[in-house]
Amino acid sequence: MPRDATVADHIVARLAQWGVRRYFGYPGDGINGMTSALQRAGDRAEFVQVRHEETAGFAASAHVKYGGGPLGCALATSGPGAIHLLNGLYDAKLDHQPVVALVGHTALTAEGGGYYQEVDLLALYKDVASAFLAQLDDPSQVRHLVDRACRTALARRTVTALVLPSDVQDEAAVPDPPHAHGYYHTSAVPSSATTVPPEADVRRAAEVLRGGERVAMLVGQGALGAEAEVRQVADRLGAGVATALLGFTAVDHREPWVTGAIGLLGTRPSWQLMRDCDRLLIVGSNMPYSEFYPPQGQARGVQIDVDGSRLGLRYPTEVNLTGDAGPTLRALLRELGPGTAPTAWRQRIADATAGWHRAQREIAGQSADPVNPQALFAALDDQLPGDVMLAVDCGTCTAWYARHLRLRPGMLASLSGTLLSMGGAMPYGIAAKLAHPDRPLVALLGDGAMQMNGVNELITVAKHWRSWPDPRFVVLVLNNRDLAFVSWEQRSGEGTPMFPASQDLPDVAYHRWAEVLGLHGILVDSPDQVPDAWRRALAADRPTVINAMVDPAELMLPPHFTAAQARKTAAAVLRDPDRAGIVRRGLPAAVSTWRPRLR
Repeated sequence: MPRDATVADHIVARLAQWGVRRYFGYPGDGINGMTSALQRAGDRAEFVQVRHEETAGFAASAHVKYGGGPLGCALATSGPGAIHLLNGLYDAKLDHQPVVALVGHTALTAEGGGYYQEVDLLALYKDVASAFLAQLDDPSQVRHLVDRACRTALARRTVTALVLPSDVQDEAAVPDPPHAHGYYHTSAVPSSATTVPPEADVRRAAEVLRGGERVAMLVGQGALGAEAEVRQVADRLGAGVATALLGFTAVDHREPWVTGAIGLLGTRPSWQLMRDCDRLLIVGSNMPYSEFYPPQGQARGVQIDVDGSRLGLRYPTEVNLTGDAGPTLRALLRELGPGTAPTAWRQRIADATAGWHRAQREIAGQSADPVNPQALFAALDDQLPGDVMLAVDCGTCTAWYARHLRLRPGMLASLSGTLLSMGGAMPYGIAAKLAHPDRPLVALLGDGAMQMNGVNELITVAKHWRSWPDPRFVVLVLNNRDLAFVSWEQRSGEGTPMFPASQDLPDVAYHRWAEVLGLHGILVDSPDQVPDAWRRALAADRPTVINAMVDPAELMLPPHFTAAQARKTAAAVLRDPDRAGIVRRGLPAAVSTWRPRLR
């Protein structure tokens, strides 16, 4: 480090020892010392300027999810910048992604005086960075505060934060604190973690599972990286496998025993799998909808998770194994030993899953006004590149993604899985593309999310795309002029019709905005244009926005519909401004979904 290095230079250098090279953020005077240090770092650090601090937090979370590095890092200025950053950081916290936030603050000399942009950041960040939050007030603190922030974020897979007063950032660095009372000399080496549970516990888990005739597995993001082990255990137990949305790429969705997504947006075969099983193995998932698990007492359960505090929270499991999915499943395989898979159970799962997929294709082919949104996802499934990366937003697009895209090994996909925040897809896509610029990216958004921050972050895409070896960054916008997911939640949950003042969205020519930015734009307003739109977008020499004019009346039928939900929905539809469209789309979709199907 140069003799004239600043505290900010020291922070950048110490973070580099933890593998942090890319910083997502937006500049401001409260963080000028840090951005100056990044400038001095040259090609040893990269500052990615996004259009809003919220998307910096999302991108830092996605940076880890898509394999961009071990830690995500977000940088924001004092006051409003730090406030804006919070939503993206909560996405990282709730999805258990290690992210370090660096937030600028009022100069130490001015603190407590009501200075411009002075906010109590230690109070504001107390929840999102509850695992570790500290303010750096002296140059000698850099080493141990950065080390502890990074170590804690990695060990607990969570968000940590450092508050950086603006004047301290520019003070002279103290790389090596004195060997004296009150100073620390810390290590920048990550901590090891327990990877395999005790042998006796694994043996007990094997005993519980071995006796099952109808075994179900639920895999989540904790199973990512253990795809081979998941498959081997599923084959050994003759199990059907359902997936949480964050664990979608942990299995090959072309397999007949993979029932797909679970939960409100999931498949009917996943619902049936849980209703009929006698054993349940949960791997790296904490899916919170308890009604989608087996009824209590029906199935004997085993759960695997790297965080022991998350075991046994959703189902009364008999054996809870704290450990990484891969090595723990390998240990479980050794204890299970050889066996004969219950083929009758698997055939039953395969029949139900095949029937469901046929029904979904049938629904996607039904006419709509003007375009059936599910047709866009069915057509994308036919054309998915083998190395595609998918970034999915929150809304009806999540349902169509979960039900139509058959992901397979080698693909990457993620979303705001627990916070369920709108506006995640574009920053996720940008982070994924920066991590793997040689792979195609498809972002799936509703028009609400596109208006929230997508139109702005498309500017970021326009800024960067020429440096990507593979320039394909396809943005699908489901343009139905309606916050459709919330409209359906109101109908089924509240029994109230769609409220136009709340739900109506202005119609925007998103494809024209792309063209203004020098990108490609495609308008889809007829069903016969759908397959060609994907072909053109996936063969384009630059990023492309597909503006798809889709039917707002398209029903999002859950895999299980309660009598209360049915009554409320029916009452709401009778008073709904689009009741004719809902009936027009609802009847054929319901018939296709619920009609008994045979192979």
